Amino acid sequence: MSDDKAPLLIKRYASRRLYNTETSDYVTLEDISNFIRDGREVQIVDLKSGDDLTRQYLLQIIAEHESKGDNVLPTGVLTDLVRSYASQAQSIVPAFLQSSFEMLQNGQSTMLENMSKMNPMATMPGFDAMRAQQEAFLKAMTGGMPAAFGSSGPAPDDGAPAAKPAKGGKDLDDIKAQLAALQEQLSKLGK
Repeated sequence: MSDDKAPLLIKRYASRRLYNTETSDYVTLEDISNFIRDGREVQIVDLKSGDDLTRQYLLQIIAEHESKGDNVLPTGVLTDLVRSYASQAQSIVPAFLQSSFEMLQNGQSTMLENMSKMNPMATMPGFDAMRAQQEAFLKAMTGGMPAAFGSSGPAPDDGAPAAKPAKGGKDLDDIKAQLAALQEQLSKLGK
């Protein structure tokens, strides 16, 4: 998901301003969100106490995106997550979520690999533009998790009109089925 570098260290001052130690300037939550989308790991620490505040700020970034209408987490999943904090399921939820995201990333990687293998469509004019559009679509759907695509940059723009993502298809149906199964399992954990 990120390169081999150490995490980008962000220090929070008493004034709650966030300071990027690599570039020696102040950053916003949006800047931190962009670092993460570009594949960088970040660590946010309180300058005075040394406490690690990374989780707190990542949750704040997610909450801001959700409140702006960039809804990724269905209400049912959020409800189940809240329930998991008050149940015995709390101990298995983090491992379950981690493996679920890994499964989603692996499914996307497989789908993109299959698209790039030699097939009759690969010789069609505009196939590269369609593949780039599909990669951009998948990246947008996952919040820019670059590991699923093998690169951290945006999809190339060759000036060709963007193709709409294909509807249906076995891979997309498989991913939908997997997501539905995961949501059902989360619902059962909360009961």
